Amino acid sequence: VQLQASGGGLVQAGGSLRLSCAASGSIFSINRMGWYRQAPGKQRDRVADITSGGITYYADSVKGRFTISRDNAKNTVVLQMNSLNADDTAVYYCNALQLPRTYWGPGTQVTVSS
Repeated sequence: VQLQASGGGLVQAGGSLRLSCAASGSIFSINRMGWYRQAPGKQRDRVADITSGGITYYADSVKGRFTISRDNAKNTVVLQMNSLNADDTAVYYCNALQLPRTYWGPGTQVTVSS
């Protein structure tokens, strides 16, 4: 499985960004896709993901602000991020779980200026 992310960039606090992740390769039975993020000097944290059945997960810090959606036909996951704040600044990594393996895409930088 190969993951290609797009989106990210620089935005002012209160603004919005949209991240997309497209999966290719042996994509049969990808169980879950989503996003992690890693701020400088911190561990990589789970942000949001969605299962093949549509069950979603959101970290408490993003609930009500971020929305994840999945287009199974296009093997794409989209993370809509609203009301961004400085704490959202991080490198965001697309993630795919295809048991028993986990795949990672290249990181994309999200910077929120205050």
